[in-house]
Amino acid sequence: MRKQAIFLLLISICMIVVAGCSSSGSKDDNAIIVGIDDKFAPMGFRDEKNEIVGFDIDYARAAAEKMGKEITFQPIDWSSKESELNSGRIDLIWNGYTITDERKDKVLFTKPYLENSQVAVTLADSPITKLDELDGKNVGLQALSSAADALAASPLKDKVDASEFPDNVLALTDLKTKRLDAVIIDEVVARYYMSKEEGTFKLLDESLAPEQYGIGVKKGNEELLNQLQKALDDLNADGTAAEISTKWFGEDEVLK
Repeated sequence: MRKQAIFLLLISICMIVVAGCSSSGSKDDNAIIVGIDDKFAPMGFRDEKNEIVGFDIDYARAAAEKMGKEITFQPIDWSSKESELNSGRIDLIWNGYTITDERKDKVLFTKPYLENSQVAVTLADSPITKLDELDGKNVGLQALSSAADALAASPLKDKVDASEFPDNVLALTDLKTKRLDAVIIDEVVARYYMSKEEGTFKLLDESLAPEQYGIGVKKGNEELLNQLQKALDDLNADGTAAEISTKWFGEDEVLK
């Protein structure tokens, strides 16, 4: 009888411990975790103090304030972004996330908030001036990115020797050391690095694909999507979105 009592006591203690762990590990309903690529300037990246900054970071903070939510930015492997979202490890994909039909099958999207395009960047002194001159050249791009999709859909698909990189910074580094002839990259990112390293890069005149950025929400979570969209609409209406855009791009580029 004594052994049975001890056994029951141990079971009760275990249940209390498990319940406590479950409670402490549960997600705060008032918190939002945003998955980002922390090397995607000027949308979301680390500054010289190793702090996460950028247009999307400021935009997300402003939206969270409107929603009355606490926000956390979680750097993730960008090639696994949809898996991170669907597993519940993050609540939003928000970092220059291009809206595509394929991605619409995986996530919910807000209305688009920025225009962009995929472009080719070469060194400023490169003789290459047109996309078709990349035939037979070494081209870099970020793995599982919109740049990869744009290249796959272009006539250049089978004409270039494409190398994939974990992020744009590494691709541009290989371009500067001339291991690459060009990098396929988001125009907003390209122009940022061109402003930071004047005289180093140039854009080819033609773009591969126009696109729009949106924010990804887990399918089935229409409540969060609607709350977020209302916050974004409010930021447009009160001028906050325009202020953030002007800070990072020099003008109001946010779609209304």
